[in-house]
Amino acid sequence: MAWALVSTIKDQLSPFITSEFTSIANVKGEVQNLESKFHTIQAMLSDAEERQVKEEAVKLWLDKLKDVSYQMDDVLDEWNTAMIKAEIEKQQKEFEEEEKAETSAAKKRKVWPLISVPTLFQHRDIAHKIKELNQKLNEIDREGGMYKFVLTRGNEEVERPKTTSFVDVSDILGRDKVRDDLVSILLGKSSEEGINPQVISLVGMGGIGKTALAQLGFNHRQVKAHFDTKIWVCVSEPFDQCKVARAIIQAFAFGGGDSNVTELQSLLEQICELIKGRKCFLVFDDVWTEDSTLWEPFRLALQNGAPGSKILITTRKNIVAKMMGSTYMINLEVLSDKDCWLVFSKIALCDKNSEECKQLEHIGRKIAKKCKGLPLAAKTLGSLMRFKKSMEQWEMVLCSRLWEFEDVERGLFAPLLLSYYDLPSPLKRCFSYCGVFPKDYVFSSDNLVFMWMAQGYIKSKGNMEMEIIARDYFENLAIRSFFQDFEKDEDDSKIKRCKMHDIVHDFAQLISKNECFSISSDIELGSDYKTARHLQLEIPINTQFPKSIYSARNLRTLIFVYQSDYNLSTLFQHFKCLRTLTLNFEYGDTLEELPDAVENFIHLRYLNLVNYRGDRLPETICNLRNLQILNIIITGVKFQKLPTGMGKLINLRHFILDLRYNWVKLEFPRGFGRLSSLRTLSYFNISGKDDSERCKLGELRNLNHLERTLTINGLGSNVYEAENAQLKKKIGLRTLILRFDKWDSEKIIREIDVLVLNALEPPPNLEHLHIECYRGSTIFYNWAMSLTKLKVLYISDCYYLEHLPPLGKLLFLESIEIHEAYSVKKVGVEFLGIDELEKKKKDDIITIVFPNLKSLKFVYLDKWEEWNGIGEEDEEEEEDCIKRFTIMPRLQHLAIWVCPKLKSLPNFFHTAPLQNLKIFYSPFLRERCKRGTGEEWPKISHIPNINIDFKHLQRDGRELNPEMYWD
Repeated sequence: MAWALVSTIKDQLSPFITSEFTSIANVKGEVQNLESKFHTIQAMLSDAEERQVKEEAVKLWLDKLKDVSYQMDDVLDEWNTAMIKAEIEKQQKEFEEEEKAETSAAKKRKVWPLISVPTLFQHRDIAHKIKELNQKLNEIDREGGMYKFVLTRGNEEVERPKTTSFVDVSDILGRDKVRDDLVSILLGKSSEEGINPQVISLVGMGGIGKTALAQLGFNHRQVKAHFDTKIWVCVSEPFDQCKVARAIIQAFAFGGGDSNVTELQSLLEQICELIKGRKCFLVFDDVWTEDSTLWEPFRLALQNGAPGSKILITTRKNIVAKMMGSTYMINLEVLSDKDCWLVFSKIALCDKNSEECKQLEHIGRKIAKKCKGLPLAAKTLGSLMRFKKSMEQWEMVLCSRLWEFEDVERGLFAPLLLSYYDLPSPLKRCFSYCGVFPKDYVFSSDNLVFMWMAQGYIKSKGNMEMEIIARDYFENLAIRSFFQDFEKDEDDSKIKRCKMHDIVHDFAQLISKNECFSISSDIELGSDYKTARHLQLEIPINTQFPKSIYSARNLRTLIFVYQSDYNLSTLFQHFKCLRTLTLNFEYGDTLEELPDAVENFIHLRYLNLVNYRGDRLPETICNLRNLQILNIIITGVKFQKLPTGMGKLINLRHFILDLRYNWVKLEFPRGFGRLSSLRTLSYFNISGKDDSERCKLGELRNLNHLERTLTINGLGSNVYEAENAQLKKKIGLRTLILRFDKWDSEKIIREIDVLVLNALEPPPNLEHLHIECYRGSTIFYNWAMSLTKLKVLYISDCYYLEHLPPLGKLLFLESIEIHEAYSVKKVGVEFLGIDELEKKKKDDIITIVFPNLKSLKFVYLDKWEEWNGIGEEDEEEEEDCIKRFTIMPRLQHLAIWVCPKLKSLPNFFHTAPLQNLKIFYSPFLRERCKRGTGEEWPKISHIPNINIDFKHLQRDGRELNPEMYWD
């Protein structure tokens, strides 16, 4: 970790030497000496970082070095910030001049010179700090010579992760019999009458696979079918009763439970009500507390479940299993050498050919034995050896001195140390940062990437974006088994969320000791936080703020989870070095206002506001010149306007607005288009009372780095601005949501909407398109066929839409939803994308229409009367069309909601491979789809699942009496 930090400082010092500052402040020699010393010290660091595990003196020396390095980083950042401020002021003058010039095309624009530079006082202050740090580094350099470190070069090269990234070992954990026994217990009746719910315990040391086995049981097909409700709760230490109760309630999202309640008794009453009459299966993972008084309220509340309910706990302590009243206790033993080798070799040898496997097997079995039967150790070591090809590399691991490291987890830290020291220096830094999070924390991969970027851990490489490099770092750590329990994105299979095994978390905290802290108590812990750099602080409800935290003046990360009232201005006075600030106000208590003092965080790169209910952001936020990521979750309806100086945040790369109430329309300021570094703009509102205040659509013109999702609100009235936005150049966008302005019955307004939509022309790589509140009668005939990669189309609240767009030839389209298209009366061949000339051709070429469409849904088309296929008016023509056109060959789901005038379905559904048909509140179709007698029945009888007005006619191919069966 120190190696990467020193390397970062060195990289900053080289250009600093040649800057105007060193000549003005007369410190060029001082800075050159600093660079030379950092270069010498860096050669010692690989050996020092490995020796610090056993040698406390070496660890103290490294701590001193890191402290000086952090201070130097702050000094350099102060200078860079001053230069950014000067550049912003220059741009502001130019922008103001351009604004004046708009009133007269002939007026000559004036270019303002750079008029603001760091003051003489700033020069002297920074020069003084550099001289002080040079003296400190001299002492550290001299002290380092005492330890006779082996001089080596560190490894900064991070390879891009392989596509064959994750190896599934869940089927070879050597736990088949234990798994089958567990499933049998879960499905069986209680052996002791009167006990409900029955408690089963999985007991064993850390890393032995308790959670993995519990997950196998939890996700077992028969277990899923056996229980009405399944709930998984991570408990850990300390046992927070309210948090556990809220986690249970949140699993009943459909039940109406309020997880914002803060009193335990009210939470328990909700649990009683929610589980009443339900056969429940609850997993309490990683229980530590031996205090029966903490568990007793839950035992009583959970008795309200239906007979046959079960609770499964995982714990390292037998006494915990007994305290919770376990009727079955399964003690997990270590894996056999054979099973341990299977786990290890499945990963370690997965990318090697048969000859390499033969050569490495003998030494590999010796390494696997060192895992001592622990699945986590086998998985970790397997992930390490996967990237080592030669016999010599495998022998070096077998003979490493790190195997001598003793710890309470029977050697689990040794495999982790081997894997950690094998990481390139940037990855070591990223991994150790994870020590700031509490156990059982659910990581958002995007959020973690942003935090690494904010700390300066990610170096740009050529033209590769920082975000891509950071994502590669995350994937590398995941491949090496530092993360687990992956939740992946359905569209691109990238990891969205994951967790860290509690032993790996303990290891991360060991590596980052005295730098990373995670505190979930108001108790004054007596710790010295002067060395703390990263802090997660969660203060329980109705408790005092622990003032000892104020000593952590060098904090670079503060994740503040607070559940009560607190004066943030006081907090903001203490932590001036922050790069990352998250304010998360949970459980009903929300952040009402961000203090003006936020401008004190001159180094801040990432500001994350969760549950913000204020009516504004302070104007001073625009003075955060280094800000790269601004993420705001707005839960209230008062927030109406963004600061007018937003255009000064020229380093902003990600502006993420999560509006929990869609009808809230934020007023965006003029000058927003100056944020040309933006990669993420989740929401953009065209606003303002008149042209002098309006944030126009044309502000998007130069924001061509935008990626992922963009929502544009308030479209309409200005065709020129729609063209000026140049959406087609935003080739990184994948999802586009277009919301037009208020409905208007005037014909001229509706015609303008058509022109605006045509002028927008989305980028060709678009995969998801939403169009809402559009007032035209037709949709995008000009550019529809250019969206060759479109997968999802959603059209909503388009009251005047009369004709559906011609979509049938879009090759990748998978899902279509049409909502509230009240003027549509007929759907015919134009929807299929087939014109009359094509229909009448006489050739043998087969045309596939909607080749990849899987889901089709219509909701609230109250004037829709006809839905025709091809040639249905003429039997001879229809016969010919059946031969020449294949329609919707992959359609799985069809839903028709509230289409009261629709009388029939097109004939091509007879051959479509539909699996699910749902028809609700459509009386004509309900009558015509009656089993056997309905005119539409021959078209749909082959569909396995048919549900009409919430009654099943067929389920999984089985006929059901709709009068008797209610879903």
